[in-house]
Amino acid sequence: MAALSEDERGRYARHLILPDVGVEGQQKLKAASVCVIGAGGLGSPALLYLAAAGIGRIGIVDDDIVDLTNLQRQIIHSNAAIGESKAESAAHRIRELNPEVTVEIHNCRLGIENALGILTDYDIVLDGVDNIPTRYIISDACEILGKPWVYGSIFRFEGQISLFNFENGPNYRDLFPEPPPPEAVPSCAEAGVLGVLPGVVGSIQATEALKVVLGIGESLSGKLLIYDAKNLDFKTLKVGNLSPRKKVTKLVQLEAYCETEPTTDPTSSNGIDSIKVDEFVSRLKNGWQPYLLDVRGALEAEIVSLPNTNCRIEFNSLINHLGELPQDQDIVIYCRTGVRSMTAAHAIKNAGFNQAILNLTGGIHAWSDLVDSSVPKY
Repeated sequence: MAALSEDERGRYARHLILPDVGVEGQQKLKAASVCVIGAGGLGSPALLYLAAAGIGRIGIVDDDIVDLTNLQRQIIHSNAAIGESKAESAAHRIRELNPEVTVEIHNCRLGIENALGILTDYDIVLDGVDNIPTRYIISDACEILGKPWVYGSIFRFEGQISLFNFENGPNYRDLFPEPPPPEAVPSCAEAGVLGVLPGVVGSIQATEALKVVLGIGESLSGKLLIYDAKNLDFKTLKVGNLSPRKKVTKLVQLEAYCETEPTTDPTSSNGIDSIKVDEFVSRLKNGWQPYLLDVRGALEAEIVSLPNTNCRIEFNSLINHLGELPQDQDIVIYCRTGVRSMTAAHAIKNAGFNQAILNLTGGIHAWSDLVDSSVPKY
């Protein structure tokens, strides 16, 4: 292991006097590499603390750009970074914090085509993702490569942390062999998240990664730590007996989550149809009078609603209110980005409604981009 420079001895002085770290432990940290998937809410604190602790090489995987709505919780970014690559912004902040750290940027989305190639060069994987497909890709890639994976997730006021695929411990697929249906897992953008929550969860993730490198303490392998921020409560669940399964040998895409190009033909009878916002506005000007249904929550509606919205029925309770919808008028459904509204359209169509049921492609965000920029994105 490489020796510590004089600057490094000063920088890590508080580590060097720790019995479980010392010079040898700090050298282990310097020689270690961690790949962080996502430079958002969880990735922000994890990246900052891993860099500050002296992890020698840090990879950042993210294809997104910094948005104003990120700054409530993604503390590695600044207002000045809005519009920039998240990976680039995070790397810049890390270099400011600790120039001794080598930062590698992967300005892309982790997928089945690149996961094995990216992750193979790192000792530990730490995730800050907010979607199910990428989580299964990480799980499968880590199983194939034999990499420990520090898992974290957040939802509203609750966070979860575990250590998967470590020293013959369980992996994510052992706990969740099959993914839930897409409509059952709202994103943080749809459900909301307390801004400080990822700070706690991401810091615990960084702690687990450091413990793995140093070989100290009791890890979260075989356990799931649940943090309830609203009631300031921690619970640790131990993984019980797991059903045997075949080992993963290749990466596969979760077909149910694959995005497909929607049709904009309102006369089509194949599946659920979608309509783009510019076409929607054009048809309204030509006298079309559809029933406009908002399937977002009440708090979202307080932020903004589209003009001439006829009704708002929250997505989760739609099935109980189908009788309130007209059966002799075309229905156009919208939400924040078009995901919930597509699922709602399926539910309405399956309930026997025979008129045109159209999902407004892109929802509020598309309306802001293409029709009225004063409409806020959130």
